[in-house]
Amino acid sequence: MSFSTEAKDELARIFPEKRCCKMAELAALIRMDGTITISTNHEIALVVTTESAPVARKIFRLFKEVYNLEAEIRVQRKRRLKKNNLYSVRLNSFVQINRVLNELGILGEDGDVLPGIKKSLVKATCCRRSFLRGVFCGAGSVNNPEGNYHLELITNNEAYALALIELINSFPEMLAKVSSRKNWYVVYLKESEQIAAFLNVIGAHRALLEFENIRIMKGMRNKVNRLVNCDTANLKKSVEASLRQIEHIKLLDKKVGLEKLPLRLREIARLRLENPDSSLKELGEMMSPPMGKSGVNHRLRKIEALARLF
Repeated sequence: MSFSTEAKDELARIFPEKRCCKMAELAALIRMDGTITISTNHEIALVVTTESAPVARKIFRLFKEVYNLEAEIRVQRKRRLKKNNLYSVRLNSFVQINRVLNELGILGEDGDVLPGIKKSLVKATCCRRSFLRGVFCGAGSVNNPEGNYHLELITNNEAYALALIELINSFPEMLAKVSSRKNWYVVYLKESEQIAAFLNVIGAHRALLEFENIRIMKGMRNKVNRLVNCDTANLKKSVEASLRQIEHIKLLDKKVGLEKLPLRLREIARLRLENPDSSLKELGEMMSPPMGKSGVNHRLRKIEALARLF
């Protein structure tokens, strides 16, 4: 089961206590997954379709608790691509459908689909949270945090996408953006902190805990990798410098002899030949009297400069 599916299953089991919050969540679910169908017998139905059984049960229960309506649930198996079950929650009464859609701000009095989100549905913070929970359950997805951080909500209506951005960004810890993808509009969050905030806002606390645990582990792994890479690079530089210094010292020994060098250079030259794996700091500690790293480096540079004369 994907991380996104687990989050939706968790959210599908959350039921707000207030009627206003239930209305907000139901409005979001219908807006994202609902269609109005007309049969050959001219029978009108409102159908809310989902691939999640827990979400379908939630929609059924919300119709019952908010409007005291008995919806019908149908199950159909997809034949193409992923052969998952499709769950359809249906209302078959035109009068009931019209009343529900009008009250939820989806249809206007003239029967036209209204753009955006009905302001009264998301007036309170608790209702905004419920609405976003419904949007995510209806048309949201979030990547497994082991990979790239990405959360998105998909709609085919630009005005609705912009309304979702305004709603999400009403929470100060988030800053959603929108992009177009063929005939769809994708509202997305890419920063890990903002995705964590979104999961917290909609009440996906178990998913949030897993998300944060993985995020912390990834951060620790990345930090360790950076330190290892840095140490490896420094070690490589040290080894290359030591080999170069030894090469120059041997060249001077061959051309003029180390005994011809000044005492201060002769001492460090012999220490380097005897201790090819030692760092500058360690070489300095071997000298009498001990010398700092910068002093050792200065003397070795003097030797390299003399070697370049030959």
